[in-house]
Amino acid sequence: MSQQIALVGVNGRMGRALVQAVQEDKASVLSAAFVRQGSALRGLDAGEVTGFGRLDVPLLDVIDTQLFDVLIDFTRPEASMSYLRACVQANKPMVIGTTGFSASELDDMREAAQQIPIVFAPNFSVGVNLMLGLVAKAAQVLTDYDIEVIEAHHRYKVDAPSGTALRLGQAAADALGWNLEDCSVYGREGITGERPAQQIGFATVRGGDVVGDHTVLFAGLGERVELTHKASSRLTFAQGAVRAAQWLVTQPAGLYDMQDVLDLR
Repeated sequence: MSQQIALVGVNGRMGRALVQAVQEDKASVLSAAFVRQGSALRGLDAGEVTGFGRLDVPLLDVIDTQLFDVLIDFTRPEASMSYLRACVQANKPMVIGTTGFSASELDDMREAAQQIPIVFAPNFSVGVNLMLGLVAKAAQVLTDYDIEVIEAHHRYKVDAPSGTALRLGQAAADALGWNLEDCSVYGREGITGERPAQQIGFATVRGGDVVGDHTVLFAGLGERVELTHKASSRLTFAQGAVRAAQWLVTQPAGLYDMQDVLDLR
């Protein structure tokens, strides 16, 4: 039986990719689509708005939890938390790809995960999640190398560094037994002095229509090792999110990520 999937913000760039991913997946069906309250798109057909032809799925500006088995959300933190509260109340699982949450919002998410299953990940690409393991392995071997994380995204991205960049830095820090909060640096300017040994630097590039590029640089004396992932289409993230949704509906309450979905632990 096909999983009934609801999507949020289908009129956005990621939303359109999610509609396509659900349509192409034989085990899923788009059963509902939600837009922000008062949106001018309310009542329009989700397929026609996104360019996929009529799907007979009207855009709703009030969430109806009876219309889906699992909700996929890639929006903004404040909207995601609102949908999360609705899913908790209805005991429905949720896939969250939103980034930029505050510490208190993350605490609320962890509390919600005691009642419903949640997959929360900064990046749903299979390749990026494989890269996390490679970064951890490299950090364990290249223990005296300097670590820098460089990421690039389109001009419309509102948070920096990206959630994926932070997750890659966290993978390296965990492998080395470091506290990322203590060893990270997010910008350098002026006379900075010599680079500390226990430091993970983050560099951010924003421009054009870059979907998402991430590089973790391990720089030693005499050589460099670079692990790079480049996304050329948002569809890869959308397909991963749909895969996560299918996996999630059979799981007990808890907070999961794509490492769990892909069994990469």
